[in-house]
Formats: sequence, C-alpha cells, structure tokens
Amino acid sequence: MSASRPITTEEAIVLLESGELEVVGRMPWSSNQTFLARLLHDGTHTFTVYKPRRGERPLWDFPDGTLCEREVAAFELSEALGWAIVPPTILRDGPMGVGMVQLFIDHDPEQHYLTLFDDFTERFRYFAAFDHIINNADRKAGHCLRDERDHVWGIDHGVSFHTAPHLRTVIWDFAGEHLPEAIASDVCRMIETFDDAVAPRLQDLLDPAEAGCVRARCERLLALGRFPNPRHDHPYPWPMV
Repeated sequence: MSASRPITTEEAIVLLESGELEVVGRMPWSSNQTFLARLLHDGTHTFTVYKPRRGERPLWDFPDGTLCEREVAAFELSEALGWAIVPPTILRDGPMGVGMVQLFIDHDPEQHYLTLFDDFTERFRYFAAFDHIINNADRKAGHCLRDERDHVWGIDHGVSFHTAPHLRTVIWDFAGEHLPEAIASDVCRMIETFDDAVAPRLQDLLDPAEAGCVRARCERLLALGRFPNPRHDHPYPWPMV
C-alpha cells in the first residue's frame, strides 16, 4: 500500500484474508501465545498480530478456545458503531492453526491511556462506552495505542462479551457523566439495525445469549443516559498498564 495514505478497512480485510501468513516472532508480555506475523499479498507486505486458538490459556470464567472469536466480535461491533476502535481483525487459519489475525498498529509503547488522556479525552469517552457495551474484563492502559496519524486504537478484547457483569477497566474518569449525544445517537442507530445486520455476525462468533446481552447492555446504557459507575469490588484490571 502507498505510504502516502493509510490502508482502508476494506483493503486491510482483503490483505488479512488473502495474504500469506509468516510468523516473525513471539510478542512479549502476553498471557496467551501472541505472535508478530508478516502478511504477503500481491507484492505488498504488512505486519499483523496472530493469536492461535490452541495458544489460549484456559480461564475459569470463559469457555476454552473462544478468545479469538471474541476479538473478532469486538471488531465487528466497533465497525457497526462506526467508532473504528478495534483494528481490522479476522478469524483464519495460520501456521499454528485457526486464530485471530489483526492488523498491527505501529505505535510508541511508552504511550498509553494514562499518558494520552489529556490529548484524547473525547476519544476515550467512546472507549468507555464501547467497553461497557462489550463488557470488557481487561481494559489496561497499555491496550490503548496511538498510531502515527494520531488515531487511538484499542486492542486485546479476548475476555469480553460475558453474560455476567465483568467490566474491568482503567477508564473510569467519566463515571456518572451524561452520555454525549453523538455516542447515544450511534448506539441508538446500531440498535435499530441489530437484529438484521449485527446479531447474525455476532452469533457466528459468540454464544447466542452473549450476543443478546450486547443489545441489552446498549439499551441499559441509553436508558441510564450516563456512563456507568463501578458495580463490583474489582473494577480495575491487573496490572493496570
């Protein structure tokens, strides 16, 4: 792709689906097997993150082998809302079997939610709403990446979409604030198309009850009209960065 413009979501999906996947090395500090990989397609190459299903560590509260689908579901919902929070992400076969493949975001690892907050406060309001909707159990500060074009992305959504309240996040700065009209409008629009357009895609990736809870959380968020307050004793992930 030309260096003069960013790759579009559509171009990224074609590349992720059609490219030849080559593992470059293991990503550090990951609880599950996570690899940096190179995708080759039509003479073009780009880097991706590859998380094979068989490398997922079993968890007591999530069904085994489902984290990769949850990552893809987070991308699908991000797209349905029009928020471009999750980088293009698909499920496909790779050198170590089926797994999640996500466009790699080139970023400064020294920057994260706590260092970016002042410059991207409004952007993080969308993150707070998104994490509530997907019931994100692990929004660490380091899961917020600023790319070279000053777009802030969210990554690592494998422990999301549980039917029981699991929200653990560093983004509690907006708790109790009124929900911005722009965010409420996007959520309302998504609900209107949920049954026909959103639910079928989520049901391919999640348990039907989990997919149904997405709509229920959206409706509760709109009814509340505010960002939620912490609801349990452990509202923060660990480690926080």
